Amino acid sequence: MKKVLVLCTGNSCRSQIAHGFLNYYTGNRHLIYSAGISPHDINPLAIKTMSELGIDISLHTSNDLKEYLNIDFDYLITVCDHAHEHCPIFPKDTAKRIHQNFQDPSKITGTDDQIKQAFVSCRNEISIFCLEFCKKHLSH
Repeated sequence: MKKVLVLCTGNSCRSQIAHGFLNYYTGNRHLIYSAGISPHDINPLAIKTMSELGIDISLHTSNDLKEYLNIDFDYLITVCDHAHEHCPIFPKDTAKRIHQNFQDPSKITGTDDQIKQAFVSCRNEISIFCLEFCKKHLSH
């Protein structure tokens, strides 16, 4: 069983979406965590956007990276440039680090439809990334 940490700035949107997809694509066969450098509440639009695909992240919590410093992760995935640049070295830093920046849909302004589309686009990009990650790193 592999341990994967998905990290972003607030652990409110992108990392939560990735956390949901990684659990979904692996059938919950691995330990998936998500955290933020400065966590915020989970964005309701992230929850809604994932629920449209039948993936429930409504019970996820927004966690501080410091809660996980003593876990020996196999993979550390950063999903935003800020987290990638500010991620500390873990005491047991043996994790393979993977970075993929996704635009933050919560920063988009515009009409409700434009904001919804930003969340859907981000969700779809993260889905593709997570599926490829699972095939490459978690399928065996």
